[in-house]
Order: sequence, then structure tokens, then C-alpha cells
Amino acid sequence: METKIIDGLALSKQVYVDLKNRIRKLKNIGITPGLAVILVGESSASQIYVRNKVKACEKIGIISKQENYQENIVESELLNHIYRLNKDTSINGILVQLPLPKHIDTHKVIEAIDHNKDVDGFNVINAGLLMTGNPLFCPCTPYGIMQILKNENINIRGSEAVIVGASNIVGKPIAMLMLQAGATVTICNSKTKDLKSHTKRADILIVAVGKPGMINGSMIKPGAVLIDVGINRGLDNKICGDIDLPSVKDIAGYITPVPGGVGPMTIAMLLTNTVESAERSIKDQ
Repeated sequence: METKIIDGLALSKQVYVDLKNRIRKLKNIGITPGLAVILVGESSASQIYVRNKVKACEKIGIISKQENYQENIVESELLNHIYRLNKDTSINGILVQLPLPKHIDTHKVIEAIDHNKDVDGFNVINAGLLMTGNPLFCPCTPYGIMQILKNENINIRGSEAVIVGASNIVGKPIAMLMLQAGATVTICNSKTKDLKSHTKRADILIVAVGKPGMINGSMIKPGAVLIDVGINRGLDNKICGDIDLPSVKDIAGYITPVPGGVGPMTIAMLLTNTVESAERSIKDQ
């Protein structure tokens, strides 16, 4: 069996074409979508992520406002900056790049963001709306995964979906979206016994744990759809995913590569959420 490598970068470019058209319509009525990105500290990885998001905004016509703060910023000051952005009508989306320094309560910061501008979809109001099947914003990585499956015409209804990793950012929200799409969902975590017995059942296997090559060819069902969310550095210092690509090739039906799979779609969905927020602001006026 030849494994299809899913090109997330190519799909993200298709999303951007659609977004450019939607932004053009918004600009015709005097609205330009705006995204504020807050970066605390000088983590090189976070700086790269933020730079990629800002560049993507510029390419399609979203105004990006990047605010950088020192690592020792006090929590109350950071919250005040978020409250200011909540009131700024030129800003449709607010994103705080994670992780934050240890002295800052991440939950408190996320909850400070107006849920109508929470384009990451992490606020408890948005998490609750997702749980009930009526999301205002889907978290970007799960949203991107669903678009990948849709674009590849993967049948979700009635399928066995196994998710390895139970984070609030990926594992839990993608489980909800898959459940709503009609899949039978199993969530595995670090305490799961005999992980292989679960992963071998999966028609769709989504892995998001941050451990290089933890899933190999002996752990998957022939023809399975593999979604690799992990971003790691291997022993050779090259970027790799949570799935060992060489060992699953010719066993899996589909796989998202790392890099070039889920990552580009995550940024594309962040921009999609920002545009949707701008469109929604018209209806609310």
C-alpha cells in the first residue's frame, strides 16, 4: 500500500486564497481584520512562531499588532494590556503566545481575553461552547486537522478515532470535534496501559504528545489515517514528529508530515478565526 503524504502547506495556501477574497469584501465596507499577538520573554521558539503568524497576516491583508514584553513583567500589567486590547475596536483577535513565564497564571491570562476575540479558542466560554457543539472559535490546531480530513474526503462518521495526548490545546478539543462528526473516540494519555492495543484499532490516529517517533509501524492499522501534531528535534537535530515516518510508510493510508503537515494549517485557521471575528463584528453592530 502506498501511503499518501498530506501536503498541509498546499492546503493552507488554498485557505489563504479564500481568506483574501473575504478580506477584500470587508475592506470594501471599511473594515480591515486586526490580530494582536502578545509575546512575553525571549524564547527563540516562541519568537519563531510569532514571526510566522505575523508574516502570514501581512501576506493576506490582516493588520497584525505585535506587543513584546519582558519576561519579568508583572501579571497585573499583562492583564491590563489584554483589557486594553479587548476594548480596541480595530482588533478582532487576541493571541497570547504560550508558554508564559512561571510567575504568571496562564489560566488567568486566557480568561482575561474577551471570548469574542479569543481566536485561539482557549477561553472557558469557548471551550464550553465547543463542548455543546456550537463553537464560536475552534482551537486552531484541531480546526486545521478537521479541514485536512475534510479536504482528503476522509470518512469520519462511524470510524474509530484514537487520540494520543489529552491537552486542552489539541487532545480534548479534537476529541469533541471528532465526536460531533460521528466518530467513536478513544483518548489515550501517559497513564494508558498497552497503548498499542488502542492505536492498532484506529481508523484515524491523531498523535499530539511531543515525543519523537513514539508511534511506529507495529502500532498502526493498515490503511489508517495518521495525523502527526508533534514538533520535536530528533537526535540528528532535525525537526520530526511523534510518528516514525519511515516505519509507517506503506502501512498507513495517509499521514501528515512534520514539518509541512498540521503546522501550516494551524496558522491558516488562526487567520480564519480572525476573519470570522471581523465578519461577526458587522452583524453585532
